[in-house]
Amino acid sequence: MPETNLILLASVIEPLRAANRIAGRRLYRWTLQSPDGAAIETTSGVSIAVASAFSPGPSHDPLFILSSYHWRRGLSATLRRQLSQAARFRSLIAGIESGSWLMAEASLLDGGAAALHWEDAEEFAAAYPQIKVTSARFVIDGKRITTGGPLPTLDLMLELIRREQGYSLALEVSRLFIYEPDRPSETLSSEALPLVAPMRLRDERVKAALALMEAQIETPVALIRIAKRIGVSVRRLQDLFQDSLGVTPHTHYLALRLNAARRRVIETTAPLADIAAATGFNSAAAFSRSYRAHYRESPRETRQRLRPQGKMARLF
Repeated sequence: MPETNLILLASVIEPLRAANRIAGRRLYRWTLQSPDGAAIETTSGVSIAVASAFSPGPSHDPLFILSSYHWRRGLSATLRRQLSQAARFRSLIAGIESGSWLMAEASLLDGGAAALHWEDAEEFAAAYPQIKVTSARFVIDGKRITTGGPLPTLDLMLELIRREQGYSLALEVSRLFIYEPDRPSETLSSEALPLVAPMRLRDERVKAALALMEAQIETPVALIRIAKRIGVSVRRLQDLFQDSLGVTPHTHYLALRLNAARRRVIETTAPLADIAAATGFNSAAAFSRSYRAHYRESPRETRQRLRPQGKMARLF
């Protein structure tokens, strides 16, 4: 929509682009449209060209409605009708920031829940009492999705990638968007760790556990030792990770090690047995099994596909 924030658009597209780059294949594609087919002038003054005017059509592709300021100016009776028509075909419809208002105007959120920018929540709840407004950063309610702003949208995209491609890839995508100081890992503070976006961590025990995992990739630390170091039981450690990250400590730790291994597979010529040992696997066979389960191909297949003619590639 007109007057959309540039960062809002980037929050949707950049995680998908990063997922494509890390995977070395096109997992996702996107097409930009506007209500009338004209380029969109963003709030930062950067004009964004679009492919065409929006048409509801019999498409099953997900539809993301991006809007920031003055959404009412762009809402016409025609657009409201088009959104209602699109709902009959689309696999999902997402209201990104003020896109939630447009979905509500087209009666696409009735009886469901929605996430709003905190400045709009009270006004939205009064305008649409049939919709439950939550304080969540984003809401996935069946085929309807809503978010509360650019950073919650980034969280949302990582969650969608996780659901489709697995936690390992989502974790690696998230690390591209977090600044990591150029210092040895043992000197990193927990605040400096590259974390998955939903991990706006407040629990110092989880931060400490993550720091231990980051520092011990080659020789993984047993969960019982991690739990003891941060002063909790293993059961409590598992609960803390589920509450903060939505995964078990084992899942996160394994994803860290596999991400480190995959970078070595792509960027070096090291034997796979050496890569397995350097990332804490007991054998090359165990490494290959775990790698295939997470990336849907063997390490050797990744190396052959992403390093044609023996040339080394860069993951980032």
